Amino acid sequence: MFKALGRFISRHPWYVIGAWVALAVAVVSLAPALQTTSEESDFLPDHYESIQAMTLQAEKFPAAITPAAILVFEREDGEPLTEEDQAEVARVAEELGPQLETKTFLPQVFVVNEQGQPNVSADGQVALGIVGLADGATGYDPQAIEDGQALRSDLDDLVADSGLTVQSGGPVLQSLDSQESSEKTLAIVGIATIVLIVTLLAIIFRSVIICLMPVVVVTIVSLVATGLISWANEAFDLKADSSIETILVVVLYGIGTDYILFFLFRYRERMRQVADTPGAVVYALERAGEAIASAGGAVIAAFMALVLSSLGIFKAIGPALAIAVAVTLVAALTLVPAVVTVLGRALFWPSKKWKVEPEAARFAARGEGLARRPGLYATGSGLVMAALAVFALGFAPSFDFSSSVPEDLESSQAQATYLDHFAAGTSDPVPVLVQADEGTLDEQALATYSSALAGADGVAQVAPTQLSEDGTTAQISLILSVDPASDEAQDLVEGPLREVAHSAAPEGTTAYVGGTPSIFVDMQQAMVRDYKVVFPVAALVIMLILALLLRSLVAPLYLMAAVGLGFAATLGATVIVFQHVQGEPGLIFMLPIYIYLFVTALGTDYNILMIARLREEAREGKDPRAAAAEAVKHAGPTIAAAGVILAGTFASLMLGGNTLIVSMGFALSFGIFMAAFVMAMFFTPALTALIGHAAWWPGHGDEKAPAEPDEPVEEPVRA
Repeated sequence: MFKALGRFISRHPWYVIGAWVALAVAVVSLAPALQTTSEESDFLPDHYESIQAMTLQAEKFPAAITPAAILVFEREDGEPLTEEDQAEVARVAEELGPQLETKTFLPQVFVVNEQGQPNVSADGQVALGIVGLADGATGYDPQAIEDGQALRSDLDDLVADSGLTVQSGGPVLQSLDSQESSEKTLAIVGIATIVLIVTLLAIIFRSVIICLMPVVVVTIVSLVATGLISWANEAFDLKADSSIETILVVVLYGIGTDYILFFLFRYRERMRQVADTPGAVVYALERAGEAIASAGGAVIAAFMALVLSSLGIFKAIGPALAIAVAVTLVAALTLVPAVVTVLGRALFWPSKKWKVEPEAARFAARGEGLARRPGLYATGSGLVMAALAVFALGFAPSFDFSSSVPEDLESSQAQATYLDHFAAGTSDPVPVLVQADEGTLDEQALATYSSALAGADGVAQVAPTQLSEDGTTAQISLILSVDPASDEAQDLVEGPLREVAHSAAPEGTTAYVGGTPSIFVDMQQAMVRDYKVVFPVAALVIMLILALLLRSLVAPLYLMAAVGLGFAATLGATVIVFQHVQGEPGLIFMLPIYIYLFVTALGTDYNILMIARLREEAREGKDPRAAAAEAVKHAGPTIAAAGVILAGTFASLMLGGNTLIVSMGFALSFGIFMAAFVMAMFFTPALTALIGHAAWWPGHGDEKAPAEPDEPVEEPVRA
């Protein structure tokens, strides 16, 4: 099949290039913009308690104020606020209110507490203003970003010459800062990725054109993939996380460059033998096409397994990344060979080194050493991964999405100032909704229930009970003694608070605990469920792809075991660096999923490339150890180059400047490095050499293939 594809492309390269350009223009012209969200509740299905509480609150208490922004006022000189200062705060709030005629904010700023007193901290240093979220608004859509920018601009004008400073934070402003931070991160990561790829390709090939090829190809692929992702999100109402655009840049450039390298190394190898471009293109696609397609299929399968997730974030990210990889895969098998056919020998300009086969002395020596002592290589590389994997047991998940906003941005500073002067839970109370199963609620029973909630661990204050207009539902807001977004708050809600809320609820009623920490609790439960479903399904699909590629039932078993060990080692190394060395209390909860998918899928890419070359050498009549030595010698440079480039592109995420992106960048780059230089380079070929002929049971794809007669190479038909 790939041989036939190579023949077609070598005959009609301009048709293929023209089709890709036309497709890119059509998609850019017609596709909607890619929309993302950072709202945690968008990621959970309706059957979770936190979402049921939110739905009931919106239905029964439509006038309830949901904080959209918090305004933290201080004196410029750092002194306590005077009565005149408090009057200035009230003036700013009064004048700001009418300017909040937006789709996101309520046209009122609340600067007094429930007792009607100025909302000033106990030490008198800080005054707090709260801007409510308009009914039906989310605070995380594009309109919220515009409203947040306008709010800050209006505040700057209103506090000028007042002797006061104001910091704005809360969900809407955090969303604004997160978007601006993501845009900067995207620019930094994009530039760093391109510079890295161009530099490494220049070192490997010493060709100007090859250096530029990934940039041009991935630009076209990115335009097509982003448009298709937008259509898919719109068609299936998928909620993409705000980090998806940054990850897409890395995935497209990293994987795209990998697949280009897989093709170019085999193309250059053939050009040294025959110096005939059409024939070399056919040869390269025939030899590398199956490995590229299988590797891409494994990645796509792993990503698509996320549609089984119960979290909306992964349901959107999975198909998005799968679409991106699918477009990249098709481009690697069609657009890249077409461009290479058109360029011919000019592809390698100005270098002439491509004509001389490198000695690959280091890889040859490694291969020979592995062939002599495969047990030592398998044991040594396996123990390295196992030692790191032990630390994966200490992984502590964090659900604080604010970590995606750097600490030096205004919303982070506003939150820090607020927490320094007010009770931690004041700005984000935890609502408890009580609904009568039949009839209306008994107010005396509600008073008893409110007292029981006040005695629960971690509850600092209980607001007066609110009764719905129809008398069937009550809302009791709890102010926690800890930050609602913290791990402590999550533990409180998951344990004593929900237990008291459920057990002490009046007879004939049902209680629901809502709010931020309740959402985090439910997200953790959803993650545990997803680990049990997504991981096995992805592994089984990848094993099936490996079985079909290798015609073996044995090799896929130890290949997937190796990849699983690589995943655990990567997570363990990340725990060591961030939790033990840097002292972080936890790592973002989605990190294991990302590590599993990228390390499993992309690690399988390198395993496929190595094992396919090993099989190729075996089919030429070499015994298992000799075949392993030759595979390391010939496939080693390709895997090393691809691994360095892909690990480097993921490492560029560490320039993002926030904990989420930095930890993800380290984890994925380390995982790719392990997959390329430990697993694929040593562990996999060593195990295959040890197992020998039995590794290919029952297909025995390592048996020597019958010789095929050489076919004349046809000149391409130029369009």
